[in-house]
Parts: sequence; structure tokens; C-alpha cells
Amino acid sequence: MVAPPALAPNGQPLASFGDRLLAVLLDGLVLMAVMMVVILPAVILFVIAVLPGLTETTADGSYVEVDPFADFLLPFLALEAGIFLFAIGVTYVFHVEMMFKTGQTLGKRVMKLRVVPVDPAGTLDRRAAAKRWLAHQVGGSFIPGFNYLDGLWQLWDKPWQQCLHDKFARTVVVKVAP
Repeated sequence: MVAPPALAPNGQPLASFGDRLLAVLLDGLVLMAVMMVVILPAVILFVIAVLPGLTETTADGSYVEVDPFADFLLPFLALEAGIFLFAIGVTYVFHVEMMFKTGQTLGKRVMKLRVVPVDPAGTLDRRAAAKRWLAHQVGGSFIPGFNYLDGLWQLWDKPWQQCLHDKFARTVVVKVAP
């Protein structure tokens, strides 16, 4: 006999580990594609603009004196800062704004999943979506192995199979009807 699916506080079936994993992988592919459309041309422009000046030679074949700090390191750090800010902005819009409007990212929509508050009377708001994103981003950025622990936490969490970022935001992920 097959056990009935675990239910969220609102009575909907909880999302399975496999469905959540596929949704995260799909979201990662979408985010990577969006970011590469901007980041790849920026890196190519950096290489075209900065690197030729570092290997410039005079008529007698000797290298032109360059300041590696001002001519390479500062532009490189500016490029990295721009990429970092762009990536933070894109992931915020994708995971917070999209999530709070529909309870779904693109990956969750494809897998027919939705994020809902633990409180059945509540609605998912921007604050809860931002808390989920912050817990995932900050924990994953500063604590080694946190993303693995966060994602696997749902396998032993009872009764709602929450990840750590779900616990922090007081949300659960449910399977929605097709």
C-alpha cells in the first residue's frame, strides 16, 4: 500500500524532493542564460579594451611601460563589482519579485510547484519571499556547504519537509493541480 502524500497546513500535497530539485536546476539554467547575455559581452569588451594596452610594444620591440594597478587591476575590479551587482539584482528580481507575485519561479511553474506561507490564512508577501532569498544567498555565500545542507534539510524535516530557507521565511512548497 502506498502512503498518502504529506500535506501542507493548507491541505495541499507537499512538493517532493525530486520536483524541487528539478525546479532549482531549471531556475539555475534560466538565470545563467540571462546573466550570460550581459556578462559575456562585458568580459569581451574588457578584453578588447584593456589587454592590448598591456602588451603594447614600441617600434624597437620593447614593451611600453604600464601601471598594472591602474591599467589592469582597477578596471578588472570595476568589471567584477558590476557583474556582482548585476547578478544580485537579477537573482533578487527572479526569486523575490516573481515569487511574491505568483508564488512561483519559472522552474516551479514548469514543475507545478508553489511557495505558500505555513499559516494557511496568510498570503505570500514580498517580505517572506525576500527572507527566503536572503537566507539562501547569505547562507550559501558565507557558510561553506550551507547550500547542500539547506537543500537536503527537507529530507528529514517533519512535518512539512521544509528547507532551512523555508523555515526562516515560514513557508512550504506545495504541488499544485495541473
